[in-house]
Formats: sequence, C-alpha cells, structure tokens
Amino acid sequence: MTPRASQPPVTVRTFTQRFSATRRGARLARLLAAQQAVDWGVPRGTTAHEALVTVVGELAANAVLHGRVPGRDFELHLRRGDGCVHVEVSDTHQRRPTLLPAGLDAEGGRGLVLVGALALRWGVRERNGPGKTVWAECATRFSSARPAPPERRRPEGGPDGGPGPG
Repeated sequence: MTPRASQPPVTVRTFTQRFSATRRGARLARLLAAQQAVDWGVPRGTTAHEALVTVVGELAANAVLHGRVPGRDFELHLRRGDGCVHVEVSDTHQRRPTLLPAGLDAEGGRGLVLVGALALRWGVRERNGPGKTVWAECATRFSSARPAPPERRRPEGGPDGGPGPG
C-alpha cells in the first residue's frame, strides 16, 4: 500500500455561531471564542488571549442584558486577520450602546470602557435585518506600540457609533 499524499492543513479564518440570548448563551460564546483563539495560535494565558476573551465576554453580555428581544438569539462572528481578530456580536434590538460614565459604586456600566481599553478599535453598525452589530478588533500579538488610553478613544463612526468597517 502506498502512503497517501499529505494535504495542506485547512485554515479556517472565520467562526460564526448563534446563541440563546441568556447568560448561559453569553458564557458559551466566551468559552467557544477562547477555544477558537487557541486553535488560531493565540495561547491561553497571554495578554492577547485574555483581551480577546474579555472583549467577546463583554459584547456578548451586552447583547444579552441590553440587546435582548424575547424569542431572538444573538450571533457571534470571529474573523482571523493578520495580527488581529475581528469580533462581531449582533442582536435584534435597535438601541445602540452608549458609553456612560459609571459611578464609583455602580455595579455595571464599565463594559464598553473595557472594550475600548482592550480593543485596537471598536464601533457599531447596522446589520441586515433588525438590530445592530457591535464590532471590535483585538490584537493577536502585542508589540511595543500600545493602544491609546481609553479616555482618548471613542467608538468609530461618529457620536452615535455610526457605520463601521465591513
């Protein structure tokens, strides 16, 4: 018997999954994004991995807590790029997220501040069908160049988040 010719490995550059708009769905989205990052060569425990997983977790939690429409799911889409992962979380609620100053004693309101601090850039755009897509780009490796501090960074696309890339 002759050995089979080896085929090049399949390189999957995208991951898309719909989740129930529940806390359990948000947790599963975060866990699957963490595994996908490892599959794409971003090791667990690295700054890049932790930043990506945190961004996905915050965007998924926002879709569940603020973007939930009864009977509708949310969708996570990850796209591997050169040096970054493009994250998109889509839900069917029309209201766009806004950055609000969180009080020192507030239990919430810091999710988008975290996204702004950890992502290279982020924004909001309309989606096909009802709702919106909140997107972020996360570095898969870090160099000496660091993103700007959160107080100087704003969502792309104008004061209401406006259309973003892609």
